[in-house]
Order: sequence, then structure tokens, then C-alpha cells
Amino acid sequence: MKSIQLIGLIFLFPTLFFGQTKAIITIQNNSAIARQEAVTAIKWENITTAFPEIDTANFVIINPNTKKQVPYQLEHLGKSSIQNVLIQIDVKPKSSLNLMLQKGKPNLFETKTYARYVPERKDDFAWENDKIAFRAYGKAIEKSNEDAYGFDVWVKRTKKMILNERYKTGNYHVDSGNGMDYYHVGYSLGAGNMAPYINDTIRYSANYHQYKVLDNGPLRSTFQLIYDTWDAGKIKIKVTKTISIDAGSQLNRIENVYTFDDNKPIPVVIGIIKRAEAGVISLNEQQGILAYWEPTFAQDGTTGVGSIFSNPTATMWIDKTQILAKTTVTNNSPIVYYTGACWDKAQEITNSKQWFDYLNNFQEQLKNPLTITIRQNKQ
Repeated sequence: MKSIQLIGLIFLFPTLFFGQTKAIITIQNNSAIARQEAVTAIKWENITTAFPEIDTANFVIINPNTKKQVPYQLEHLGKSSIQNVLIQIDVKPKSSLNLMLQKGKPNLFETKTYARYVPERKDDFAWENDKIAFRAYGKAIEKSNEDAYGFDVWVKRTKKMILNERYKTGNYHVDSGNGMDYYHVGYSLGAGNMAPYINDTIRYSANYHQYKVLDNGPLRSTFQLIYDTWDAGKIKIKVTKTISIDAGSQLNRIENVYTFDDNKPIPVVIGIIKRAEAGVISLNEQQGILAYWEPTFAQDGTTGVGSIFSNPTATMWIDKTQILAKTTVTNNSPIVYYTGACWDKAQEITNSKQWFDYLNNFQEQLKNPLTITIRQNKQ
């Protein structure tokens, strides 16, 4: 009935939807999983082909179902020219969504992702979205009693950006209403960092020494962390880690490029630190999902951590301090995986089953990406 009413509206008021429209974007969801708050990339070259006279400062994308603007971001990936237009949408299972691209003044869209270098806190690099936050440790903290090798998690229960506020107050180990940092990393890979695994030993690098921000919101923030060459069991290795966080997601996309003087692949592991108290662990080698629901820490709540692999995993196991999954990398060739966390006090994912289901659904979405077509409007 709703679709009939919509057709009637378009027939009666064609200029409402098509009068100034220059292109129609169709997003198809062929999977049985609803896409909610999904950030999707449309190649800029495809947009300019369908809408050659587009003005980058004067266009809007309209959802005719809501008659509202769709939030978008011009993604550069560190280049001077636009590479993609990122949009955030909802698409029902086995259905499609049509959007109208036309001239107009875009709204000021809410910032939902943010990343920055934090020199005032010993070279931290921190990043967040509207769900969760993370940080990596830099050069200034090396060889101190605060040094840590893995990714840190800052839990939050607000959609607002909180990094600057927490660093300004400096009291982020106490929950003042929007979350806190109670995650412990130490001498581990933390919440899903990766390291070479040579002769059955994790070969930790030093912390990152250089960084580069490629894009910074409002829907996706992407940056690189660059690590100096280190000795990984008599193999000289260096790595660049390109990390992206999307609005609405609990997980980061991580693309690592290892460079070393060997034509043979080398083993690497992705790890999650394990607590002494009992938690819930899932090792799904077949699907490539490493999942952990931590023990509850008194009034602080419970954190879920998980990693999803694009490459086949050779094996997963639990040692005394970490939950690990092993795969291999080749010289100067990117390896992509996803890792992230959730917090039960955010009241969205509140138990291990929900967390494991979230990771399974995320993996299914990776296997069944949305398809996008864009065409000129003939009307």
C-alpha cells in the first residue's frame, strides 16, 4: 500500500522529486540482512559520468521516501581529487533504494567519525565514531611504564564525539556519563592488533612513529600509522597500517602492508588480550571470526571484542594471555581485516550472543556487498 501511495505522489507532483534531478542512484541489497546506517561508497567517476555538470559545493542527495537529504562525504583517500562519495543509508533485505542526485545546497551533516594525533598525551593517535572509540600508542610513551603494544578501546554511550573532551579533562578512567577507558592493553595486541609470528613467537614492533590523516569525517575517518623497521626474529620488517572507521559501525577496517626482504610469505597473528576471570570465547575458524565477551568488571560493565578476517586463517587458539588467530602475509601486499569492540552499557549489544550475532552478520554483509548503479535522469 505504501508503494502505491508513493507512485501516486510522484505522478501528481513530478517536480517534487524529478524537477531538478540530474541522476538516479539505485542501491540494491541482495542479502537477507537489513543494512542499517550503512556507509556505502559511490565512485566519483561514475557520478561525473551520469552528472557531468555537477558542482562539488552545490549538490544534494535526496531520499524520496523521506523527502530528506541523505548525509554524504566526499572521500579523497589522501589525494587532491575526489575518489568517492560516501552515503549513509538503510536498505531492507532483498530490496532496493532509489536516491535522487540534484543541484542544491547541502545541509551541514552531523560529525559521526573523528580521528587525530594527540601530542599532548605522549603521541597517542585516537579515533572514534558514534558507537565506540580507540587509540594507538606513539613514540613518546615507549620504554615507560605506560607503554603498550596493542589497540586500546575507549567505551562510550553517546553518539557525540568525546575524544577532545576526555583528553582535555584528563579524567577518562572514570565514567562521567558518556563512557570511559577501563580497557587494559599492556604487553599484548590489545583489541585486535596484528604482528609477525616468527618461530612461534609474537614479534612486537615499537609503537608508531609517523601518521597521516587521509579523510576525517563526517561519515568515515581514515588514517595511516607508520612503523619503523624492526627485527622480527632475524627478519627486518616495517609496516604501514591504514585504518578506517565508519559511522554506525562497531568495527574498524584495517589494511596492513608489510615490507620485508623475503619472497616467501611470513606468518602473522591477530590477537585479543584475555582477562584472568572467565569470559565467553568463540573461535570460528571456518568463518574467520575471533570473538570475546569479556568478564564483567564491577560497575564498569562488560566489553565485547572481535576480529573478522578476509584471508583464510590457519588456526585459532587461546594461550595464557591472549586469544590468537594466525594467517600469512606476503611482501608489500596488503592484508585486510576488521576489528573492534562494543560495551554493554551503551544498551545496544548487551550480551555475548548479541555480540557474536553482530560479528556473524557483519561477515555476511562483507560477503554480500550492496550493489550500486547510477544513471542519468531522462525526465
